[in-house]
Amino acid sequence: MTDQHPSAQTEEELRKRKIRSFVRREGRLTKGQEKALAEQWPVMGIEYHGQLLDLDAVFGRSAPRVLEIGFGMGASLVEMARAAPEQDFIGIEVHTPGVGACLMAAGEVGLTNLRVMCHDAVEVFEQMLPEQSLDRVQLFFPDPWHKKRHHKRRIVQPAFVEMVRSKLKIGGEFHMATDWENYADHMLEVMQAAPGYGNAAPAGDYMPRPDYRPLTKFEQRGQRLGHGVWDLIFSRTA
Repeated sequence: MTDQHPSAQTEEELRKRKIRSFVRREGRLTKGQEKALAEQWPVMGIEYHGQLLDLDAVFGRSAPRVLEIGFGMGASLVEMARAAPEQDFIGIEVHTPGVGACLMAAGEVGLTNLRVMCHDAVEVFEQMLPEQSLDRVQLFFPDPWHKKRHHKRRIVQPAFVEMVRSKLKIGGEFHMATDWENYADHMLEVMQAAPGYGNAAPAGDYMPRPDYRPLTKFEQRGQRLGHGVWDLIFSRTA
């Protein structure tokens, strides 16, 4: 990365830097991840091109579409895709070893209803996803940026949730989960103020973990230690 002076940068470049939803972490690939990237990426990978995707052409069919932002190593995403073959899944992750691990697991079980991207989710949403093309968007355990001075870096902000809403079908869901209570409160506050959304929770706050979201080893360990996890599900109403 160059130390370019801000005055030499375009307004568009500065805007993109402000809303970037990740810090790129290349990491070291295992041989298995390397092999999966070489063999499975041509089948399941979607390159960033900055133009709208034809999702029916990508998957070779028309089906309900679920997109997950930041799938980590991909274990739960692969499990969800395997459990729901009637749905199509798209995962976005910027950690290359995570993409490799996801492709390796997907290849081992022979998934045909999963596609992955290795790019900034904000740019993918802005440039590649058609309006009203998704049935569910998932954001599980994003970076909580727990220090107060870093809260502005949290991905769940008014502009972001409006962008998500535009890609959801009417009735489509935005499902978030976090193990930081302060971030859960922040998410709830942002979503309650966001136009065009309705909270699926009868009490107007949090939901029990739906069956389709796998319980991770991290959560199981946290439960044993008495840690909480908060799920929020908001549907697009307009």
